[in-house]
Amino acid sequence: MIYNLIIYLYLLGVAIYSRFNEKVRKMWRGEREAFEILREKVDPNAKYVWFHAASLGEFEQGRPLMEQLRREHPEYKILLTFFSPSGYEVRKNYEGADIITYLPLDTITNARRFLRTIRPVMAFFIKYEFWYNYLHILKHRQVPVYSVSSIFRPDQVFFKWYGRQYGHVLNCFTHFFVQNEQSKDLLAKIHINNVTVVGDTRFDRVLQIKEAAKQLPVVEAFTNGSPHVFVAGSSWPPDEEIFIKYFNAHKDWKLIIAPHVIGEDHLKQIERLLEGRRVVRYTEAEKANALGDAEVLIINCFGLLSSIYHYGDVAYVGGGFGVGIHNLLEAAVWDVPVFFGPNNQKFQEAQGLKKSGGFEINNYEEFAAQMDRFAADKAYLKEQGQKAGQFVQGLSGATQKVLANVKL
Repeated sequence: MIYNLIIYLYLLGVAIYSRFNEKVRKMWRGEREAFEILREKVDPNAKYVWFHAASLGEFEQGRPLMEQLRREHPEYKILLTFFSPSGYEVRKNYEGADIITYLPLDTITNARRFLRTIRPVMAFFIKYEFWYNYLHILKHRQVPVYSVSSIFRPDQVFFKWYGRQYGHVLNCFTHFFVQNEQSKDLLAKIHINNVTVVGDTRFDRVLQIKEAAKQLPVVEAFTNGSPHVFVAGSSWPPDEEIFIKYFNAHKDWKLIIAPHVIGEDHLKQIERLLEGRRVVRYTEAEKANALGDAEVLIINCFGLLSSIYHYGDVAYVGGGFGVGIHNLLEAAVWDVPVFFGPNNQKFQEAQGLKKSGGFEINNYEEFAAQMDRFAADKAYLKEQGQKAGQFVQGLSGATQKVLANVKL
């Protein structure tokens, strides 16, 4: 089969590229070590529920399910696997799973060995994961398999004439819990009807994050007494060139920037763009316990952004001038209007927020015009923020809908 040939060629490519790229090397090493981890940790008498997430974003979608399952059904143990180092390396110590490892690449041999070792009683594949060999062997073993928070578009291979053979992988799922009606309709066209529209579990996750938000004394001190606070999260240089230009000319706003990349070169680039504004880095302020008269706070560490949005009056989420926007919901849940760039067509939450407190911008002029309106009309600013928060709240509940339809 062509799929298996591609997998073996990919495996060869990863083996070669791992010699030159640290991220690929971690993945290559992690996949080879997976069976050793399983051999050491698997309890042969336990009943395992397997969750697979490609990376960190999919993990966040699966997390509410894992945690509710763990609370309500402690008789099960949880196996969590990742494909990408950006997920595994960040969450390899997550306490909500009993075993965490990379997923060995989808060869027939690996899939048989993996499933023979785990013997899962059910499996949850988050969003876009459609591993042909794993899924066919799960079906052969009559293991229930659920696709969660999945979303389908007409341009995907399943709906093309040349993808019909690979498309049979979708018949391996016991049920699809999809994000929208379009996904349900597309699946129906290829005669897949075991589908329920439940929405996206990320809405539940951001509400959990909001409930568990950290108190950040440095940020509180920085924003205290300021009439206007703008928070830019996961920003990239094209984003920064737009919003920094505005705030260099409007110094009545305090600015918090949490860049996606916190390497020294990028931080210095941001500081150069700020044209003499008084800047402090978070770790320096925390260490010295002094902010002075800083006008800009740069977050040069990870793990704080979801709590920092709480301190803003307006938010900007980066990535929309590159590969795609980052997590809009983490900002919107705090009742603040949210800006983002134009590369958002594949993000359903962005399409919803455009009608409810979210603002797509294509250039500096559009950003400046909308910011001027916010500055001039506080009632309008508050109204748009409330719409964003209500949008998140109104689409929560997917986790409960999934578990209510799963036979546990």
